[in-house]
Amino acid sequence: MHFRVVVLASLLLAGCPGSEEQPPMCITVDTACAPLYPPTFANVYTNTLRPTCGATNSSCHSAAGMKGGLSFADEQTAYDGLLNTRVTPGDPGCSEMVVRTSSPGTDYEMPPGGGLSAGARCSLLQWVQAGAPR
Repeated sequence: MHFRVVVLASLLLAGCPGSEEQPPMCITVDTACAPLYPPTFANVYTNTLRPTCGATNSSCHSAAGMKGGLSFADEQTAYDGLLNTRVTPGDPGCSEMVVRTSSPGTDYEMPPGGGLSAGARCSLLQWVQAGAPR
């Protein structure tokens, strides 16, 4: 009987949404890196967010996808969404977007399955470090 209870409990817990790995609140980042392009939001959006995360209807953050309630369908919507929930201006190490894009091989890596290039990630880090200006 005990074995059945353990098996049943294991099966029920296996699909729980809270069982996947969660990102840490903060990480250590090096903002003295080499950016791929000047770290402005227009450049981050045009060169990284739009083509990598929001370009097509199948993308996680397209107008159709909106994973996590975040859309990169246009520059203003992307900026507003990031500043409302995912970016802490001036603090890249404690910005969820930076934590997720700086964590290859984790369940919470963004974008999933490949991550950003070091230069693109650096541009993002430096934009957030500068206060995430529009």
